[in-house]
Amino acid sequence: MTEKRSRVLSWVLLGLFLLAFVLLISNMAWWESFLRWFFPGEKQVLHPRGTLLELVAEHLWMVIVSSGLATIIGISIGVLVTRPMGRQYLPLVSNLSSLGQTFPPVAVLALAVPLLGFGFKPTVAALLLYGLLPILRNTIVGIENIPADVREAAYGMGMSSWQVLFRIELPLALKVIMSGIRISVVINIGTATVGATIGAGGLGSPIIAGLVAENPAFVLEGAIPAALLAFSADALLGNIEKTISTA
Repeated sequence: MTEKRSRVLSWVLLGLFLLAFVLLISNMAWWESFLRWFFPGEKQVLHPRGTLLELVAEHLWMVIVSSGLATIIGISIGVLVTRPMGRQYLPLVSNLSSLGQTFPPVAVLALAVPLLGFGFKPTVAALLLYGLLPILRNTIVGIENIPADVREAAYGMGMSSWQVLFRIELPLALKVIMSGIRISVVINIGTATVGATIGAGGLGSPIIAGLVAENPAFVLEGAIPAALLAFSADALLGNIEKTISTA
């Protein structure tokens, strides 16, 4: 099987998986039947806050906003500290981003609530902090690992600093940067469930409600779609990464 045919097949399989996922979260009757069969002793097996489609949409929006901001900020800072004018800040930026990930998500939410209130904003702030490090680190590593003679050849051809950055460095570092974005998004999908503790909604709502009410059906209702969502995002970004690297 040729490489091109393998890539096409992986996209087709991913499309079928995503279609099956949408059908699965759209049919609450299937979920009720499954959870009643699995937990016959529970009076209520579906979380009343909303349908799974609504909860997945809330969850996905938090991840898209936080990961999008983390990507823009992470790549921008990574590029800045690999330039001659910003290289002196490279150790400081690396240490601060590493420090940000040592705080537990709940502690970050607790600190953000007095400043940003409850709900969406503090959750996005916490996810942004958690998602920033993989993107920032991979951007720095991707650019720093480009052989010096490649840059020298580009400058020797008369390219400016901006041309070297956009036509040589970023394209060569793109695969490594995409790996960082992939890790960041998967981390954020899992961490976003904690946002339900401050009213951000999403798939964390049934999980937290299930833990409080000691109802395992609620927990499973939120945990299974969250795991499938993380798998889908990882496969999607993995396919994009392969397509870019072989283009």
